[in-house]
Amino acid sequence: MTLEPGAKLQKEAQVNKKEMAEKLAKKADISQAKAAEVLDIIFSTKPGEGIIAVELDAGRDVAIAGFGKFDTRRSKARTGRNPQTGAEIQIAARTVAKFTPAKGLKDRVSV
Repeated sequence: MTLEPGAKLQKEAQVNKKEMAEKLAKKADISQAKAAEVLDIIFSTKPGEGIIAVELDAGRDVAIAGFGKFDTRRSKARTGRNPQTGAEIQIAARTVAKFTPAKGLKDRVSV
């Protein structure tokens, strides 16, 4: 498939957690409940849970070869503008999670 530069790719519906658990259960030959538990163990954002979130909280990166890297970035405090009133506001510095896809994933999804 070729797209014009700047054209948007038409996407089908996204895969949700339940559907991901179904696919994992089928591929790994495990129960759907166990597959959902595995997904929670990896991706949960509840405090103290979720391998990826816990590692990011501790200041460590999570790199999965061929897939990508999860890390955190610090944004600086800055002055912004309230779009409704036009008044200047102060936006606090914060730490944000970032995902960078690896070459293998980029190559797989490139059109």
